[in-house]
Amino acid sequence: MELEEKIKQIIINSLELEDILSEDIEDNEALFNDGLGLDSIDALELGMALKKEFNLTLSKDKNENKKIFYSVKTIADFIRTQHNG
Repeated sequence: MELEEKIKQIIINSLELEDILSEDIEDNEALFNDGLGLDSIDALELGMALKKEFNLTLSKDKNENKKIFYSVKTIADFIRTQHNG
């Protein structure tokens, strides 16, 4: 399974989004507000699920984390940097 697909499954499973399939989530679509419509509680749950799955170290800077969690693609890019860097 490619990384983006795995991230989509984590989003759906960790946030219990029963009405959404992974193909409903575009790689470049915003996950919060106008896009998928996630909120700050979802961000915390998603952050914990991703940290656990990929052993990530997230920034303490809120703005930095907003950039990382903007879309599936930005999350995937961050994971690749952490695992290759």
